[in-house]
Amino acid sequence: MEIDMTVTIDLPREMEHRLNLLAARTGRSKALCLHEIIEQGIAEMEDYYLAADVGERVPKGEEPVFSAAEARSYLGLDD
Repeated sequence: MEIDMTVTIDLPREMEHRLNLLAARTGRSKALCLHEIIEQGIAEMEDYYLAADVGERVPKGEEPVFSAAEARSYLGLDD
């Protein structure tokens, strides 16, 4: 993994305590735990914002909508 950015943050004591416990219990470094937490958090935020974007476009007719029957047919799942 190539390091491109260093980040410094202030954590509340409880969060720091939880991070210390997580690192100790998993045998990972705190840096690795934070990297994984940030990576997962970014992925979740991307999913959320993309879904919210589609949710705003659907009522405006800017996004295609399919019935369950149409989706099953398209995916070849018809009985």
